[in-house]
Amino acid sequence: MPQFTNGTLAFVDDVHDREHASNGDSRYGSYLARNARLLHDDGQPLTAAEFACSAWQIATSPVMSPGYVRIRPDLHNITVVSATGDNRDVALRIEMPLRHAALAHRPDRRLNDWQPDLWSTDRGPFQRLFEPDADKALLLTTATLLLPVPDHLLIEPGSAKPGQIMTIEAKSVVKELTIWANAHAHLVNDLLGGAR
Repeated sequence: MPQFTNGTLAFVDDVHDREHASNGDSRYGSYLARNARLLHDDGQPLTAAEFACSAWQIATSPVMSPGYVRIRPDLHNITVVSATGDNRDVALRIEMPLRHAALAHRPDRRLNDWQPDLWSTDRGPFQRLFEPDADKALLLTTATLLLPVPDHLLIEPGSAKPGQIMTIEAKSVVKELTIWANAHAHLVNDLLGGAR
């Protein structure tokens, strides 16, 4: 299985997808079929932007757990969202907790901060953070980075029905979105770097 690095915010896990496929081909393909209502507009194929949003949503937790797309544990989430009112453009929405040490001016030291998840199996520089008990005042800062996605990375689905072709198209678009996210990992690392 691929490992997270400073240059990896997310990765596609094709090996797990094949090895755990109930249909003998693709676990993700099975999830696409189960969530078919997200993959058409009253029986008509989705636009490329709508398809990217739905394909990503199905490929990630909580729909798939573990997801076909794995997201670095120190991030709250990466989602694909509409970037315009007409739903023709999309952006990656990357949400991450910022610890006090990353802030230019540190707040009162008596304020609690995000805490490392001691039960997490993800150790090292990308450890998951969680909200501590509110037994004293907390300052929990979260940053949201929106990355516009170029149109040429999106795919118009050829069908409104899940099947082998749609699985290939959905896998292709989520792989492109993952590559795009990873190409911008430096922006996330710059934000999180002061907290490490």
